[in-house]
Amino acid sequence: MSFNIGLSGLSAASKQLDVTGNNIANVNTTGFKSSRAEFADVYSATKLGTGAKTIGNGVNLANVSQNFGNGGMDSTGNVLDMGVQGNGFFVLSGNGSLSYTRAGTFKTDKDGYVTNTDGTAKLQGFAADANGNIIPGVLTNLRIDTSNLSPQTTTKIGSTLNLDSKSAVIATPFDATNTATYTKPFSTTIYDTQGNSHSLDQYAVKTGSNTWNVYSLIDGRNPNGTAATVGGATDPVPVAVTFDSAGKLASIGGVAGQTSITVTGWVPGTVTAGVWAANGAASNAAGIAVDFTKTTQFNADTARNAITNDGYATGQITDVTIDATGVISANFSNQQHKAIGQVALATFTNEQGLQAVGGTSWKETFSSGQPAFDGGTVGTNGSIVSGSLEASNVNLTSELVDLIKGQSYYQANAKTISTQSSIMQTIIQMA
Repeated sequence: MSFNIGLSGLSAASKQLDVTGNNIANVNTTGFKSSRAEFADVYSATKLGTGAKTIGNGVNLANVSQNFGNGGMDSTGNVLDMGVQGNGFFVLSGNGSLSYTRAGTFKTDKDGYVTNTDGTAKLQGFAADANGNIIPGVLTNLRIDTSNLSPQTTTKIGSTLNLDSKSAVIATPFDATNTATYTKPFSTTIYDTQGNSHSLDQYAVKTGSNTWNVYSLIDGRNPNGTAATVGGATDPVPVAVTFDSAGKLASIGGVAGQTSITVTGWVPGTVTAGVWAANGAASNAAGIAVDFTKTTQFNADTARNAITNDGYATGQITDVTIDATGVISANFSNQQHKAIGQVALATFTNEQGLQAVGGTSWKETFSSGQPAFDGGTVGTNGSIVSGSLEASNVNLTSELVDLIKGQSYYQANAKTISTQSSIMQTIIQMA
């Protein structure tokens, strides 16, 4: 029996050395999780039990478990390199089946799909609609769309504006070319349906202690393209803005509670050699609403800030960013930002039940349970770190110590076989 016990010990020591060697071999493998050999003793047993004086029959390999603890983060600067600080796994789809990995070395293929490093599987996530809203729940192949962002015509603008209550009242008829006829001008860039930019120029004229007139011109002309002449049929039309005794907005156009001026009838055009002509584009049919909600009349300098505008020109993608939740945002040359998808992370009830399939990937099994999919920073998923890769969690010092221990175990078990052989020889010589 001693030979069998010794052989089982040699086998166990050999397997421990194999596990340790595999850990050491993968010390620089991105997303690698170290393994540990777990052994159990062997006893002969009958229906009546093992008995009080039973001697063991050696050892066998009970399990090879993995340490799914986090490895350190190595910065790479590549936005598609991603690491996870938490329990989540990236989800890959290849040949119709899902696999799970912590190796976030991703790239794009010729069609813009995000794939693993060898291009055999596509990264899974949640799509975004045309407005950049993430559609949760349904996994899809993530794709970096590099097409231009279509322009959006301006429908509303806003700002924080104060009109100085100390400003002098102006009685002279308004003339955009004469600075003495208005208190303060404000300009905002607006866009037509083709993404062409135009200048919406508004002139504030104080006409009374708490009343102002606001004139709106586009590209220096009336919104319909006619020349803004003074004292004629195309004289710019003012809109009255009044304030209460506390300097708060009271009415616009004589309507109490009205908070915006709507510029209607805009026909986008260009002026060439002093001649205006429509450019073929259109404006918002309902007009452009200029929000005066945050407009006051206090005894401070007339000033305008925090300008908002829902229109923009055509944009070309300049780069992408990925936040901690996994949302992929495209940044465009027109200063717009739009979510184009979200990286999904999977978590399992029993990570030890996952089946390793090579390539630093795992497959779902009955023991692991079904995965739960969500974005980063949800539950125990952890956060996604863009521009970094998770290093192997192998502790090289511990592995080298285990290597020495494994070698000692192997030598000790070999010695038991050698000793048993000597005893057998002695018995044979006595016969």
